[in-house]
Amino acid sequence: SQAAKMKLKHNINPVLLQFINFIILVYSLVTYIPWYILSGSKQAIAKAKQVKARPVNNKPGSAYRSVNSLHCLASVLYPGCDTLDKVFKYAKTKFKDKKLLGTREILKEEDEIQPSGKVFKKVILGKYTWLSYEDVYIKAVNFGNGLAVLGQQPKTNIAIFCETRAEWMIAAQACFMCNYQLVTLYATLGGPAIVHGLNETEVTTIITSKELMQTKLKEIVSQVPLLRHIITVDGKPTTWSEFPKGVIVHTMASVQAMGAKADAGNKQLSRPVPSDIAVIMYTSGSTGIPKGVMISHCNLIAGITGMAERIPNLGEKDTYIGYLPLAHVLELSAELVCLSHGCRIGYSSPQTLADQSSKIKKGSKGDVTTLKPTLMAAVPEIMDRIYKNVMNKVNEMTSFQRNLFILAYNYKMEQISKGYTTPLCDSLIFRKVRMLLGGKIRILLCGGAPLSAATQRFMNICFCCPVGQGYGLTESAGAGTIMEVWDYTTGRVGAPLVCCEIKLMNWEEGGYYNTDKPYPRGEILIGGQNVTVGYYKNEARTKKDFTVDENGQRWLHTGDIGEFHQDGCLKIIDRKKDLVKLQAGEYVSLGKVEAALKNLPLVDNICAYASSFHSYVVGFVVPNQKELAELARKKGFKGTWEEICNSPEMEKEVLKVLAEAAMAANLEKFEIPVKIRLSPDPWTPETGLVTDAFKLKRKELTAYYQMDIDRMYGKNVK
Repeated sequence: SQAAKMKLKHNINPVLLQFINFIILVYSLVTYIPWYILSGSKQAIAKAKQVKARPVNNKPGSAYRSVNSLHCLASVLYPGCDTLDKVFKYAKTKFKDKKLLGTREILKEEDEIQPSGKVFKKVILGKYTWLSYEDVYIKAVNFGNGLAVLGQQPKTNIAIFCETRAEWMIAAQACFMCNYQLVTLYATLGGPAIVHGLNETEVTTIITSKELMQTKLKEIVSQVPLLRHIITVDGKPTTWSEFPKGVIVHTMASVQAMGAKADAGNKQLSRPVPSDIAVIMYTSGSTGIPKGVMISHCNLIAGITGMAERIPNLGEKDTYIGYLPLAHVLELSAELVCLSHGCRIGYSSPQTLADQSSKIKKGSKGDVTTLKPTLMAAVPEIMDRIYKNVMNKVNEMTSFQRNLFILAYNYKMEQISKGYTTPLCDSLIFRKVRMLLGGKIRILLCGGAPLSAATQRFMNICFCCPVGQGYGLTESAGAGTIMEVWDYTTGRVGAPLVCCEIKLMNWEEGGYYNTDKPYPRGEILIGGQNVTVGYYKNEARTKKDFTVDENGQRWLHTGDIGEFHQDGCLKIIDRKKDLVKLQAGEYVSLGKVEAALKNLPLVDNICAYASSFHSYVVGFVVPNQKELAELARKKGFKGTWEEICNSPEMEKEVLKVLAEAAMAANLEKFEIPVKIRLSPDPWTPETGLVTDAFKLKRKELTAYYQMDIDRMYGKNVK
């Protein structure tokens, strides 16, 4: 079974192991009946086995809906609150003096010199200071009015290019109130992509931070001719001499002060309607040029309505830790869910998240330890990092401690797969690991890329909470599916949310059909109010990715291949496009990487490969025989052609050449192959690895080089 494969290996004497297993059996029998009566797990086990979604009719390719919205899809969170400004006003009235946005004060900053000579910035942070719902509302109203004083008109674009922080959410709420269209760009985008987004949306104002202004905007501001105002959220920046004429820098506080004095009489006229655009969210495109996804007020409200339904008992007792980029739909949706339900949002960053994080001074506390959140969203890369860190610590334990941990881990894995809980193991063995995330986490939400079964099960066991893996796209306002909290299966993304329906469309080229047995398979299409308006100034791409059916229902063609299981849960099994999302969420266009490296004299052919379970690109290269033989001679390597191609030393030398060419072609760091396999044999149509037109057959190449892929991603190859 899958559980058996994921068990940890111990080295306990077989006789002793038999005795321990006997004790565990006796303990299980004695505690089962009181546990079953008191814990309420009877209902949880029953719920886990229930059908979660059904097709709306018996025809192949019929849409699946959640059993909770079979007859009517949900689209509104609260009656009458059909735009985001109304949702916030409702929450402000209901939760007035409750804490909403929290930020830690910086007590001390210092430079720490590493043994290598590098200087790392370290911080000592204090307590969280909080703004109430009322405080945030007033700040947002004033900021919106202040932007109007600067000349911002309703239904025009304004950009935010800023780290995840309270001011980001305040600025966003101000824009939602005044019907300004918020253009979001994430901080990891390269210079040309930022310039493209700012110029395409014709923004005159950008909201940013001092650091991003100095590090990213400074170099490109002269390439954005329409820019008139830069607003820094964290105080007065130091001016620089090469500042273009006609651009004025303001602080957020000064704009809010202008707004507080301004007459808000004409404000009522500019309120948004549900179909108005709330956000234009830039997301990576297959050609490398980012696309702006137009997300309306009703799209976001439908999406957060669906997400909130999957989080039981969501409310004022919950604290969410916000550290992922708010320019990403996963984080923005999660925070809007919290804001609309009375939860607190404490801000953090990947560099200050935990006690061991890179910017936290040794001996001082990271954000999770201080905040003790109950809800957290994470991308698989962060979960994988926690998994590796904990496993390294386990390996450093004494033999007794390690075997105790492994026995508890394997015992709990068995119990979880049956739907049972293990209170004794949780409090005695896993309490310490649980404290790494503050000790209070009750649900971990995971999205952005697929999560491996081993990591998902590890998080379930060690953090004693469900991991709600979800599936959604920027184009579906982040909504699609989320696993239910009592569903402890791995490798699936759950049933459709109550706001949308999902159907599978035949993809003949890939051999996937919605009549396949035992499970219907095909391209995933998402329909519902959460499906967005389309791409900004890109009608052709909008027509390609979005369709409207005879009932007026809007559908998004995701390009992902899925299968529906008998209980109505979806599993992602393939991807139609060659655009792959890495583990950390960056998109890599394999064709773009290949195009940049194909013309090198050293390369006869190249196939880039990336996996969403890993954070880097690898490649298979057919080297030019003459060029590689010459390189080998220069490096003093002697051997046959096969020996040269199979040499790790020569792989490294070719990688250096590829890396140089990739940088010259302006590839991003994450797009550059980190490991390669040199193929001594050319790819011809006869080998079945390329078409008659010598186009790459990715599926066949992947199968052919599977052992090399495993080696390059550090898996054990037998």
